[in-house]
Amino acid sequence: MTIDPDEAPTNAFDPLVPRPIDLPTAVPLPALGDERLDAAAFDIAKILGAPDDPAQWPAWRDELAALAADARSRLAHDAAAYDAVAWAARCRVAAQIWLWDERLWDWRERRFTPDRLLAAYDELGGLDGLVLWHAYPCIGIDERNQFDWYRDVPGLAALVADLHAAGVRVFLDYNPWDTGTRRETDASGRERSDGESLRLVADDLGADGVFLDTLKQADPAFLAAVGGDRPLALEGESRAPNERLRDHVLSWSQWFADSRAPGVQRARLVERRHMLHGVRRWNRSHAEELQTAWMNGTGVLVWDAVFGVWVGWSARDRATLRAISRMQRACHELLEQGEWAPLAGATAEAAELGVHGTIWTLGDITLVTLVHRGDEPVTGRFLAPVEGALWDLVRGAATDGELTIPAHGIAGVLAVRGEAPTWLPGLLEAAVADPAHGDPAWADAAFPARATERIRVPRSSAAPPEDAVLVPAGVHELRVQWRRRETGLYGEAPYVEEWKPLPPRLHDEREIEVRAELDAVAIARREVSVAEWNAAARDAGLEPREGAPDAPVTHVDLDDARRFAAAVGARLPTDHEWQVAGAELERRSPRVWNWTESEMTDGITRRTILKGGSERAVTGSDWYADGGPQPPERSLAWLRTGIDRSSAIGFRLAWDLEPDVDHATGDAR
Repeated sequence: MTIDPDEAPTNAFDPLVPRPIDLPTAVPLPALGDERLDAAAFDIAKILGAPDDPAQWPAWRDELAALAADARSRLAHDAAAYDAVAWAARCRVAAQIWLWDERLWDWRERRFTPDRLLAAYDELGGLDGLVLWHAYPCIGIDERNQFDWYRDVPGLAALVADLHAAGVRVFLDYNPWDTGTRRETDASGRERSDGESLRLVADDLGADGVFLDTLKQADPAFLAAVGGDRPLALEGESRAPNERLRDHVLSWSQWFADSRAPGVQRARLVERRHMLHGVRRWNRSHAEELQTAWMNGTGVLVWDAVFGVWVGWSARDRATLRAISRMQRACHELLEQGEWAPLAGATAEAAELGVHGTIWTLGDITLVTLVHRGDEPVTGRFLAPVEGALWDLVRGAATDGELTIPAHGIAGVLAVRGEAPTWLPGLLEAAVADPAHGDPAWADAAFPARATERIRVPRSSAAPPEDAVLVPAGVHELRVQWRRRETGLYGEAPYVEEWKPLPPRLHDEREIEVRAELDAVAIARREVSVAEWNAAARDAGLEPREGAPDAPVTHVDLDDARRFAAAVGARLPTDHEWQVAGAELERRSPRVWNWTESEMTDGITRRTILKGGSERAVTGSDWYADGGPQPPERSLAWLRTGIDRSSAIGFRLAWDLEPDVDHATGDAR
């Protein structure tokens, strides 16, 4: 029995280098006297590495074809699922987006703005698919389960309809680790399975597919429950083993290293309609996954804001993806149905320069996809002999065979014998009209950094109560603790260039020293109670809340709390003010997290800091938000959502103090 390397102990691995499973799988060549690659190893490989010696490439291609044919026969591969969701094979450029990303959600008007989001992705060639991410890292703060985090979102079905109208397929996210929140039941009280619940949500919203978070594959019970008359496309987060290609029509090609001469993606080899999406979420450059996608006729996942952390794509990578996506869409039939000859498109001399080509032939048309592995641009005649009139598809012009390929870039050549395809003129025009003028080498490869800035803290207008906790003006040296996860604390990227952040580092405890320069402020000793809220809510234009009069008021979001505070002449304390006063603050019962006036934005994601902990602590997974009582120095980074009103979050008030008044006595200094 072969142990799946993805499941092997990993804590000792260096996060900056590939794990063994991430490396290309060597393909022994029986034609040269080797023993054939073990079938079990072949069935789980990510990339089938190419030999360094071009003389071995013909035998390598023959062996790849034999391995794929054996797998299809041995596993009785069935392609019916691909017929049922034929669109999935064309879903080349996908993105994963936080539902409240500021490109998709207007915080002022509290509505979705799909046109604005899609316009932002035009720079990457446009989208074919979109994963609507909804719950993590906020889920677990209260009793809401992953399905509530979709159901409770106003306007979500309309958003899906708008995306469909724009030609974008929509995927929901399934979290198999969500076992500690409330369970779903039907009208008779019977507990629903996750598959049943997800199917209901997908039908209510009109979603097209399901992204299987943390899973390579769904189990048979889930598959049966999520099935229905309207088929949903399933996409795993990692490599789909060969036996599951029959029911998982897409998968992420995540955390993989290619060979020097580009290898072949095993899943694509076995099932040509299986769509892989290359993704390296923490990388500053995406050249390698773009080249792998180009050489395999597969897709890319654009994930430029990872759970609130900006990891945007450079202008060079955006230009490269634009070129790849328009060529792949135009040449879809070639890539799906044509004869595929990996590493047959460039000369041996080109290979010495790091230029490699793959050939796709259908009828009288041949597409040659080329990549350049080197650090400097090259110009030359790199093509292996090919018949027909030649067109440089990146530059949008005829060519005599001479090409210029950028460093770590791509090129595409179409050879036409006879009449040109009807789509060729439009493809050439689009290349000429490209903002990079058809040459990604002209684009900037620098990381497009964004600064996370705090939103201005308002001033209060009223005097504090006598029992308020006073925070003196001055510089305060604070030790701030938090659990890192993938969100960072203040918007920083926590795992730059790492291959796969793994436990315990993925959820490790962190501590930093913060130098906070504060003005004098008074902070309410206790949270705003239900009675206090109800006494002033209507004057503030807010709805009363039910509950015990002395309990902390909850089900208020950050903007509700701000409106209440302004109406009574106060404001919310900042996270640093809260921490300085924390030892003297009292907690109402039940304990709830406190909103603080610490909202930050990088123009993409809004976040704030919660303080104090709560009575509730959801267990069963490290993916849940923190719960339970927490010391003053503990912070929880909270990504703002449009459904922030929670049973586990309340707030307290703060008042600015004049610096020339002794607030212990009220006398002027």
